[in-house]
Amino acid sequence: MARPMTERPIKKVVLAYSGGLDTSVILRWLKEKYSCEVVAWCADLGQGEELDPLREKSLKTGASSYVQADLREPFVKDFVFPALRANALYEGEYLLGTSLARPCIIEGMMKTVKETGADAIAHGATGKGNDQVRFELGAFHFDPSVRVIAPWREWDIKSRSDCIAYAETHGIPITATVEKPYSTDRNLFHISFEGGILEDPWLEPNKEMFLLTKDPADTPNTPQYIEVDFEAGNPVAVDGKRMSPVELLTHLNTVAGEHGVGRVDIVENRYVGMKSRGVYETPGGTVLHKAHRAVESITLDREVMRLKDSLIPEYASAVYRGYWFSPEREVLQEMIDATQRHVTGTVRLKLFKGSVQVVGRKSPYSLYRHDFVTFEKDDVYNQADATGFIRLNALRLRLRAMREAK
Repeated sequence: MARPMTERPIKKVVLAYSGGLDTSVILRWLKEKYSCEVVAWCADLGQGEELDPLREKSLKTGASSYVQADLREPFVKDFVFPALRANALYEGEYLLGTSLARPCIIEGMMKTVKETGADAIAHGATGKGNDQVRFELGAFHFDPSVRVIAPWREWDIKSRSDCIAYAETHGIPITATVEKPYSTDRNLFHISFEGGILEDPWLEPNKEMFLLTKDPADTPNTPQYIEVDFEAGNPVAVDGKRMSPVELLTHLNTVAGEHGVGRVDIVENRYVGMKSRGVYETPGGTVLHKAHRAVESITLDREVMRLKDSLIPEYASAVYRGYWFSPEREVLQEMIDATQRHVTGTVRLKLFKGSVQVVGRKSPYSLYRHDFVTFEKDDVYNQADATGFIRLNALRLRLRAMREAK
């Protein structure tokens, strides 16, 4: 979109920087295109050693400064855990690891924009993907007049192969190659793989590609049992040991990954209108999702659970499409969190050969009553009452059948 003639020139840009192919090229391109300072801004969401070389790499590529924000604790506590309380799954399978990271990133990034007096922000999301929407909707939430530079919507580079060529021409160190150009995105909740060789939905991913989970064929031949404790819908301990949100998720990633738990290979519907293939590893998150539903199964009223489950597609779609900072997501969150007051208890799970199975659950607020459900003799339930219950519920069906019989 054309800028007004009176708009001030850009002197400083805060770039969402990962050190990967796209943002490394973008950093150099911004300096050439706008002759401006570029602040390379990176969020620590649990990428680990991937972050170690980024300061030096960004400065060598032309950044005026490098900022790394440790957002691990708020990411898990304020974004991952609320989504887990909602049992959020996009299209029935995707636990939204990337979708949850983007609003956390933009929240931290916009703080740096304000602190540094930057004129604009920039990101490496393509014009075909979801992340451009997530970044920019979040940015406008914090600053309605923020200026956004999205190079993939502006420059002449048309593909990641062109990016690789640009990087080689300008001496920018990269790890991607033309033969293996798929992209990855890692945080404490998951790692995603897409693009490149994964664009053919018929091809099975290479075994060597996975980083967080073992191939189920190579996992231990003995199952491992673990127990997860919840308080008001949030996981607080594993095997009786209380942990911080980051510690707990990190621990479960290791344990579940050892047993090959948490791999998902799906074709999903992007917000912009096309389908894309994504491969995800979410070991700890898969365990927590399963465990949370198990606690809810004995603590939530039937109709509350039915209503809450009906909200899952709406909540997940809002997050996936970039509307974390929206009134609809906030209202849904309030409704969901109101159901979590008694979602407290312990779940026992069995991890084995890529699967996670609930094998036990208990809660001080359990609605499960053995004296009501037993098949043995009881004095609390008159089975004859079921006759009237069934006939009343069948009335509309009988009336329809009577009409059709005429």
